[in-house]
Order: sequence, then C-alpha cells, then structure tokens
Amino acid sequence: MDSLSGKDVHTLSNADSVEMKHLDLDIKVDMEKKQISGSATWAISNTGQVKELKLDTYDLTIDSILVDGKAVAHSLDSAVKFLGSALHIPIDAKSTSVKIYYKTGANARALQWLSPQQTHDKKHPFLYTQSESIYARSWLPCADGPGIRFTYNARVAVPKGLLALMSAENPQAVNDSGIYHFTMNIPIPAYLMALAVGDIAFKSVDARTGVYAEPGMIGKASWELADIGQMVNTAEKLYGPYRWGRYDVLILPPGFPIGGMENPRLTFSTPTIIAGDRSLVSLIAHELAHSWSGNLVTNATWNDFWLNEGFTDYFERRIMEQMMGKSYSDMLWELGYQDLVDNVGELGVKSRDTWLYLNLKGRDPDDGMTDIPYEKGSHFLKLIEIKAGRERFDKFLAKYFAAHAFKSITTQQFLAYLDSNLIQGDTVLAKELNIKAWVYGPGIPYNCPKAGQERFAKVDAERGRFLNGTPPAYLDTKTWTTHEWLQFLRKMPIVMSLDNMKKLDDAFHFTNSGNSEIADLWFMMSVRAQYDKAYPAMDKFLSAVGRRKFLEPLYGEMMKTANGKEMANSLYKKYRMNYHPLAQESLDKIVLKPAGGTVAK
Repeated sequence: MDSLSGKDVHTLSNADSVEMKHLDLDIKVDMEKKQISGSATWAISNTGQVKELKLDTYDLTIDSILVDGKAVAHSLDSAVKFLGSALHIPIDAKSTSVKIYYKTGANARALQWLSPQQTHDKKHPFLYTQSESIYARSWLPCADGPGIRFTYNARVAVPKGLLALMSAENPQAVNDSGIYHFTMNIPIPAYLMALAVGDIAFKSVDARTGVYAEPGMIGKASWELADIGQMVNTAEKLYGPYRWGRYDVLILPPGFPIGGMENPRLTFSTPTIIAGDRSLVSLIAHELAHSWSGNLVTNATWNDFWLNEGFTDYFERRIMEQMMGKSYSDMLWELGYQDLVDNVGELGVKSRDTWLYLNLKGRDPDDGMTDIPYEKGSHFLKLIEIKAGRERFDKFLAKYFAAHAFKSITTQQFLAYLDSNLIQGDTVLAKELNIKAWVYGPGIPYNCPKAGQERFAKVDAERGRFLNGTPPAYLDTKTWTTHEWLQFLRKMPIVMSLDNMKKLDDAFHFTNSGNSEIADLWFMMSVRAQYDKAYPAMDKFLSAVGRRKFLEPLYGEMMKTANGKEMANSLYKKYRMNYHPLAQESLDKIVLKPAGGTVAK
C-alpha cells in the first residue's frame, strides 16, 4: 500500500508551518494585454517559527514584496513539472503581513481570455478562471492545496462596461467605475478562488438564487434553471442547512472545459446544459451538492479526491430522486455505472488508478479526475446506504457534514469516522461493505450495487424492435428524456449501417440536435459509420463546445482511422484556440501526439 501520510504532494508551500489566515487581493484585469496585475497581501501567523514563507506560483512575474511594510529580497525556484515554482520570502517569528506585487504570464493554466468572437454574443471580450486542481497559483501567489483555507477580500478593476464576479458576495449589475469589491468571509481553499469578467447580465430566480449569463443567453439560461431554488431547498432537507448565503449560477461562454465548477456562492457552468427542456440540470444539482461535499468538507489532498466527487455524485442523485422520482434517478445511476465500466476498461481492471484512494505523487492531479472518484465513489456510498439502511445512512451523512464543516479530511480519517459512527463494531455490516476492496483495491468490487431498470428496460425493448426492422416512427419514444435517448444510442451496435443511421436521423433529427449529450454521442456513431451527412454539424459542434467530456471522446474516435485522423487534425487546427488551456493540453495528447487520455467530467 502506498504511503497514507496524508501529506499534500502538490503544494510547494510551507502552509503546514505558516498559517495563511486572510488574503487581500487588489488586481487590474487588462483584457487587451491578457494579463492580471496587482498585489496579494497575506495575513499570516508564523506558527512554526520558520525563517521563510514558501508559496506556490506558476508563470508569475514577482515585481516586489513587502513584509510588515518593509521591502525584502525574494527568490523563485526553477519550475517543477506540473507544480510551478516555489516563491521564497524571508519572514521572522512576529511577521503578520506579506504583500506581493505580481503579474500573470502568457501560460497561466487557469485563465482563458476570449475574444468577442469566442463568446456567445460576440460583442465583448471575456475572461474566466478555472483554479481546480492546482491552477490558482497561475493567477495569484498562494498556498495552493485543498487542505489550506483562508478568507479573502478583493478589489478588481476591469474595463468600464464589463461586470466582474468572484466566488464571493457578488454585484448583480454593471457599475460606472469598473471597480468591484468582493468579500468571502468563510475560509476556502485556493482551488475555489474564481473570477469572471465580461458582458454579463443577471436574473433572479428567488430570494437567494439567480442566474448570470451573457445578455443574449440570459433568457434561455434563466428558464432552464428555474428550479435551482427548489434544488437548494431539497438539498437542505436531506443533509442540513446551506451555509454560503446566496447560490447563483454563471453560464459561461462555450470554451469552458468542464461541466461545472463549484465555486462557492457562484457555480460556473458549461452552456452545454442549456438544452431547452431542462433535461440536463442534474449537473447543477451536482455543483450545488458540492456546497456540502467539497466546499464545506474538503478532500485534504488530491489523492482523496473521491471524498469530494463520490459524495457529490451520490448527493446529486438523491436530490434528483426527491425532485423527479426514483425511476429518474435510477437512469442517472445506470448511466454512471456504464461510465464506470468503460473507464475501468480504459485504465485496466488491475490499474492502481482505479483505486478510490489515488497515488498522484509526481503527476498532474488532473490525472486523477477520471470517472473513478465520481462513479466508484458514489457507488460505494450507495452500497453503504443499502446495507446500513437509508434512514440510518442519511443521519450519518448529516452528522458527518456538520462535524467536519469548513475542515478538510483524508480518506483514512473518513474511514475511521465511518467505523466509529456507523459500523460501530457490526462485523456483519463490515464484511458486507468490503471496504478495503473499494478504497484500496482496483476495478469494480463484486458487491457493486445496480440501479433499477424500470425505464431503461422499455428503452432496450424499443431498440430491439428497431434493430429487428420496426420503422422509427412506430417506436414508443414520445415521453423520453435525454437519459432514455442516451441509453437507446449507447447500446446500438458499435458500427451502424448507413441505412439505419439515415432512418434514425430522418425520424429523430440527431444530427441537428440541440442537446449536447445526444449530439456528441451521435457524432461518435457517425464517425464510426462514416455517416458524412453529420459532418458539417459536427464541425459546428466542435467550433462551439469546449467541454472536455465531449471533445476528448469525439476527437479520440476520429483518431482511430486514417480518414478520421485527417479530419481530426483539420478540425483541431481550426478550433484549438477556442478551447481552454487545460482542454488544449488534453487534446494535444490525443490529436497531436496520440497517446490516449482519460475524460474529465
């Protein structure tokens, strides 16, 4: 077994010796230079009585540093792969304030600077950050580890006419000065630092929830997310009060590389959930659930990532069950199980990367952001619910969130808490859970729970009818949700005949689907079948979608054949700059240097 020390191997800081109490951020966002510049002032306590403060940086230029108001010399180490450069600042036992003047570099992994043409409305430039996992250090000098929490205030100057938003108390309208002030008085880790700047409108949903988006998107977005207030109420009934004040959602421009990011008070979301029928909003339930599992109780290191994502997937499906019924959540569970099976197949059934407790030493923590922490983690919790009983498990989870609020936790600490507060010497329960196989073993354990098939059994029957010659118009599909359509298409033959592709497309118009989940799957099927009628729409899709979950499998499918490789290279050359730097890194490995890759959510 790998070291279980709980040490964070992805921060170069010495925050274990120097307490990072509070950040005062004063920055200017230059949209033309594509640069953030200003100062970060850290209130510290030298609890370890050390002679220097070490912070994480990545491609930052450090102009000067003041310690307790006095200029000091500093040094930057050579860059370490993935981790960046440690910043060394001399301090003494009584030092309380460190002010760092700095500016960001051209290779800031957290930042995507969008030209007007890359936005939805195509009128103004846009900037957003993606700080998870270790990218906050590319836009501010900090102790960048999930177990290191601090409060912050910020003053952000942006071009007049644009709105700035952060993971904090936010304005709801543009002001005249272009200067915005923010407060986050609850301690958060650096990966939850977030900033967005652009032409952004706001629409309220209820007293504590609302939606931000570009003006041309705000109507669609607010309609699609009309139920987020109800989601918050539902979540509170399950596992205790929402502790962050407001809950708002920002629908970002198309280049956003992931589904959503759970920045406190302001979820960043992909526009791919705007399907026009509210069928993809379980993603918002997922990001909301992070307000408990992740933001409230945080994985101590990225090796413990399942404590964020496994819990959140489980919580998301409980929210959706309460709002939409068990047969609906069963579909989410089944599709998630299929993703888990596929991911284990890609990684290898004996792969160390299929353990819940990861080993990411010397690696980019993004390597651990596969379906394993999400789906293996959530299915492990589902197993505990089944074996211990739902009522008992719900009480345990509510107690767990309350007991560890605003703290970080390791896998080992969680298992000890589980043992003391739920298993409590019940040897039969312990044996039924088989915890070691789940947490410290590869693959999918034998006792993995399976979801009910009430709705998918009907889908499977209709697919069978189609494959046996029933025309699509005679299939019973009128009440299907996105999830039923995904099941219908996922289980089709790997390579469909052109005749069957055309029949399906003529009946259901998959090529021109406005639903990104269905469209991406259909385009992969089209590549395999060489159904070239779909290629113009696929071209448009790849120009307008930046989410890695969709891009990686689709480009990966094209790279499997000679003709496909030619198409992939042509499309990627055209659209690479539309994608976030993190997506570019992933896709470069697939298209430019074929070496496979895992899919991030």
